Amino acid sequence: MAMPPPLFAAASHASLLLPSPTIHSSTGSRRPFRLPLRSSRRPPVAAAAASGVPDEWGDRSPSAPEPPSQPDPPIDDDEWGRDDPTASGNSRPVPVTDEWGEPGVPEPQSTSAADPPTNDDEWGGDPAPPPPPPPAPEEDDEEERREELKRCLVDTVYGSDLGFRASSEVRGEVLELVTQLESANPTPEPVQATHLLAGNWILIYTAYSELLPILAVGAAPLFKVDEISQEIDTNSMTIVNASTISSPFASFSFSATASFDVQSPSRIEVQFKEGSFQPPKISSSVDLPAEVDIFGQKISLGPVQQVLNPLQQAFASIAGSISGQPPLKLPIPGNNRARSWLLTTYLDKDLRISRGDGGLFILVKEGSPLLDQL
Repeated sequence: MAMPPPLFAAASHASLLLPSPTIHSSTGSRRPFRLPLRSSRRPPVAAAAASGVPDEWGDRSPSAPEPPSQPDPPIDDDEWGRDDPTASGNSRPVPVTDEWGEPGVPEPQSTSAADPPTNDDEWGGDPAPPPPPPPAPEEDDEEERREELKRCLVDTVYGSDLGFRASSEVRGEVLELVTQLESANPTPEPVQATHLLAGNWILIYTAYSELLPILAVGAAPLFKVDEISQEIDTNSMTIVNASTISSPFASFSFSATASFDVQSPSRIEVQFKEGSFQPPKISSSVDLPAEVDIFGQKISLGPVQQVLNPLQQAFASIAGSISGQPPLKLPIPGNNRARSWLLTTYLDKDLRISRGDGGLFILVKEGSPLLDQL
């Protein structure tokens, strides 16, 4: 808004419009009166501003006009006074206040192309790797089903003396459970899974006819089959079948060593090389059971125990002389009877099911919790 010209400036302009007064000289002649004019004359407003003359409001103008200020740089603000999140370079959250002057929650800002998202955590370090995806529900159900089948199988063969005393009903249940496990085999190529196949496997059930003589000895009075095992070494490609029979007087161990060749991802061919008989471990003391069952009749062994008590010292001396002897090794002729094949139909970290030319074998890996159920 332009300021009104000073009053004296308006008066001076008005005087220029009035007729010039005349001055009478001493000679009686009249001559017009002229105001002296300055060679350089400033505008009235500029003159008033330069002299500091108050305007009609009583304020004095500054001595010199201020130079025009430079225009402010553009600010990327929106209509609410906040940083425009769409403008480039704005990547930090800006605190805002609401209409009552209270601090509000900053709105989430979109990431601009100039500032790509970072994967650092709150401490500025590299982020932790994402957790592995959870297993599919179908896999969990299948694993739970296999574990339940294995527990049922171990419970079914319990008390059957490795299958020697199993009834026809028990044999049928075992075959049914074996069939279900074979259909859910988690290792389709068991021979190639050497980390699972290698180790010492304990026999818990068999229908192999050539093991019946050993099982029959274990079923005799005062004798017991402690363990039948199969140790597989995938590095040397060898198998060692071992058996241990115990009695109140001594325990006997013998084994057979064989080599094997891979025929398919689930089948191997076995060639027996050597048999070995360990020296019997003579018991230093004879502890007979109170009674034995022979053909359904209970026979007391108390009188026999009294007879053997004076012989305890003799048994101790015999045990000391035999304990340090080397095992007796016998070669096995390389004929067709020394050859066999083995097909693994189920394999995991605890259980192995194999079928050979002589029957069915169910084995549990040494150290497995399944052995605690037997």
